[in-house]
Amino acid sequence: MTAQKIDGKDIAAALRGRIGTAVAALQKQHGKTPGLAVVLVGEDAASQVYVKNKGIATKEAGMTSLEFRLPEDTPEAELLDKVRALNADPAVNGILVQFPVPDQISQQKIIDTIDPSKDVDGLNPANAGRLVSGLIDGKKGALTPCTPLGSVILAKETLAKKGGDLTGKHAVVIGRSNLVGKPVAQLLLNENCTVTMAHSRTVDLPAVCRQADILVAAVGIPEMVRGDWVKPGACVIDVGINRIDAPEKGEGKIRLVGDVAYAEAAEIAAHITPVPGGVGPMTIACLLRNTLTAFCRQNGFEEPEV
Repeated sequence: MTAQKIDGKDIAAALRGRIGTAVAALQKQHGKTPGLAVVLVGEDAASQVYVKNKGIATKEAGMTSLEFRLPEDTPEAELLDKVRALNADPAVNGILVQFPVPDQISQQKIIDTIDPSKDVDGLNPANAGRLVSGLIDGKKGALTPCTPLGSVILAKETLAKKGGDLTGKHAVVIGRSNLVGKPVAQLLLNENCTVTMAHSRTVDLPAVCRQADILVAAVGIPEMVRGDWVKPGACVIDVGINRIDAPEKGEGKIRLVGDVAYAEAAEIAAHITPVPGGVGPMTIACLLRNTLTAFCRQNGFEEPEV
């Protein structure tokens, strides 16, 4: 058996299309446009690519894209002042500060300063607390981190066609970060899954993984999850993006791999996300979805189904 590849590019493109349709309808009805502000500090090459791609996707969805690029030596106080100014700007519905930030700046202080209603990264403690409390819908609902949200959407798009929803499935999440592991576990609980949180220090981790109907790998170790860790017929969501040497491509070349040994796992699983082209495209699509949600909640508009 060879697993069906879960095409994150196609699913993300469809989601972005639905968001664009909703934005156009809201503009026509209310004469307002959602605005997303992205702040980049420094010259990190990967971050520059991410910010560029986010800006393109935002404009394609019909939203206003605002980008603020600050030098590497920007003092923390100056960045915090910028965030507070964006908090107060009614034209800005979503705020994202691209991480990592330089060493002189506290990432947590930035997260704490962003208005929870504009926190489209879903990292502010207010949003994290709402998610844990099961408060997801309505004006005071959590804005959820984009990568976990995209991961769960991929699982639902794949498995709901077969069984209606994810109720009763055993999900194993490898990784306990605030950015992915913890929120994806909460989202899966909200889908009525039975969830096991595991990590690199879990005793007999392969045996724990083999129990999973849905296996989410978000541990940050290249190809750590081997094929014999996977339950036959499982759905594997690989969140990892790791750069490893690729001498076969030439001296100094690299390639991207996930946290799962794809070729091995694909022989056992029923469904699996590739790296790249799996979870990655969903992250930007879900950023747009969060911006649309924030825009509607801030203006008292009914949230469209996307």
